[in-house]
Amino acid sequence: MPRIPRARNVLKDTPVDGPKRVLLAAPRGYCAGVDRAVIAVEKALELYGAPVYVRKQIVHNVHVVSELEKQGAIFVDEVDEVPRGSHLVFSAHGVSPAVVNAAAARGLRAIDATCPLVTKVHREAVRFARDDFEILLIGHEGHEEVEGTAGEAPEHTTLVGSPDEADTIVVRNPEKVVWLSQTTLSVDETMETVSRLRARFPLLQDPPSDDICYATQNRQVAIKKIAEASDLVLVVGSANSSNSVRLVEVALEYGARAAYRVDFASEVKQEWLDGVATVGVTSGASVPEELVTELLRDLAGAGFGDVQEVKTAEEDLLFSLPKELRKDLAGNNDARALGGRVTRTE
Repeated sequence: MPRIPRARNVLKDTPVDGPKRVLLAAPRGYCAGVDRAVIAVEKALELYGAPVYVRKQIVHNVHVVSELEKQGAIFVDEVDEVPRGSHLVFSAHGVSPAVVNAAAARGLRAIDATCPLVTKVHREAVRFARDDFEILLIGHEGHEEVEGTAGEAPEHTTLVGSPDEADTIVVRNPEKVVWLSQTTLSVDETMETVSRLRARFPLLQDPPSDDICYATQNRQVAIKKIAEASDLVLVVGSANSSNSVRLVEVALEYGARAAYRVDFASEVKQEWLDGVATVGVTSGASVPEELVTELLRDLAGAGFGDVQEVKTAEEDLLFSLPKELRKDLAGNNDARALGGRVTRTE
């Protein structure tokens, strides 16, 4: 895990041709599923006291994980690391039935913070497997969300990791195939993969509704809007955040001269700003707004004080907390139970 820096990154204000500016993408940052998951850990700590255990990172952001650790959360890789009878939170990325069963076998008091949009994909997998479809799951091998979805129907699921892999996939019955996807993928690459699968399997069925989540799509649309006008795009997000990594790729594909991902403002290198007049800024769906604010502060010190927000969508979706966490310590309904604490970026 990267060290969380304490010192401010002092960037120099070097001359460039034309005025300096920042194009700030909106929407950016926290989505409803991330907000729900983070609050779930905070609320569990309030109700039950430390420690509360969390399987894997609750969301893929090193700052968020570090802050929750300070409050008493303990992150583990597997349930057998958790003392019997403890409270355990399942991360926003979801888990397979095997993990749920393992937690129950240890007598753990599990709280499911899986994003409801991921849960939707799990239910689709169960339904299609029940109807004896072969599921072509588009996603990245080893990603926690993919492992959880595939675990719902392992005998019926084949992973498709890229458009090129679509050309070599072998299926049992070409007349009964359906595609599902990881929720945080590149929209364009996923659609290319689907197109190449359908060229081979014309009867390939679509999921009942789009599997790529609204927040992933919205952030990709926003970065596309500003990429062509940007000499440099900076994406705030962690290396294991699929949607953050995709934002860098999308920025480059849509015309940015350069694009980098950083966990913290202090990681921005002075040479990245050489000859740069326009910096595009966005953040992945698991990034708190304070990290973007720190980046804008440092960029302002380098002469990029003119910040122009480019808005491409409004977001107002909120998810209710897991049922175990909807009341406060006095037994009253928690004000966050049906909404959460999304930091608005529009």
